[in-house]
Amino acid sequence: MNGCRRSLFVMLQDPNHRRTIGITALSAFFAFGCIIALSTIIALLTPGGPLEPMWRLNPRARQEFGRLGGWALVIMFSVAGACGLASIGLWRIQRYGYVLALVLLVVNLVGDFVNVLLGTEPRAAVGIPIAAAIVAYLLSLRVRRRFLARGQ
Repeated sequence: MNGCRRSLFVMLQDPNHRRTIGITALSAFFAFGCIIALSTIIALLTPGGPLEPMWRLNPRARQEFGRLGGWALVIMFSVAGACGLASIGLWRIQRYGYVLALVLLVVNLVGDFVNVLLGTEPRAAVGIPIAAAIVAYLLSLRVRRRFLARGQ
């Protein structure tokens, strides 16, 4: 095994290495969430613009955002900022990224659960086991140690 491949292998397998594949994937997940939230803001600010076709994925979301008026922008800016900070914090193995990721996932989990119970969005049931699995991963002793040992 050449040196570069060996180093990558050791980095991915070594339990003492700072960032695991799972944490890297979650950092990318939250970065993607930030990009989606920013795209939503652009779509809301430019009706009929180049991002208008995105509403075909969930036409009811466009109606709900319209009902919220300016608050939709405030909410989406907050989501974008929180996702962006979680992504950066996870990438840097910072405690704030870990806590923020957990909070965002738990809020999403509760929201999905309420939507399913009330029948407002039955498709949210798909997100429940996914969010629960990610929360379980973040709460695992192995992952907690990476973030909480840093003391930052």
